Amino acid sequence: MAGANVLMDSAGFLALWDASDSFHRSAVQLQGELIRKHCRFFVTDYVVDETATLLRIRHSHSVAVDFLDTVERSESLHLEWVTPERFDAAAALFRKYSDKEWSFTDCVNFVTMRELRIREAFSTDHHFEQAGFVPLLKRRPR
Repeated sequence: MAGANVLMDSAGFLALWDASDSFHRSAVQLQGELIRKHCRFFVTDYVVDETATLLRIRHSHSVAVDFLDTVERSESLHLEWVTPERFDAAAALFRKYSDKEWSFTDCVNFVTMRELRIREAFSTDHHFEQAGFVPLLKRRPR
């Protein structure tokens, strides 16, 4: 994992931002470990949208704005935009796997991870595992 690339997911962001989340303590610890190992963090604009919306619904507008401000100021978080090509690839993946409960944002993440050759996600979401990736918070103790 040293120096690896990691994709940030909304489940991971929520675990970091919400002290009442059952994965909060593990998420904070994992983030520190990844930073010490010089991992690079990536996030799609869809995940930023999803996270800001969930923080607004679950907490407050000010918490969501604080999250957005942090993302915009961060020098260690690389924002990946969903291009028309990524959108089309995600739509094809979404259509193909009708047997999965993957969201469209999940499919955008999977396409982006394959393109950037990222294997690990800062997430608790088992959908990453279904798609052949490693959700780093899934196997960690709470």
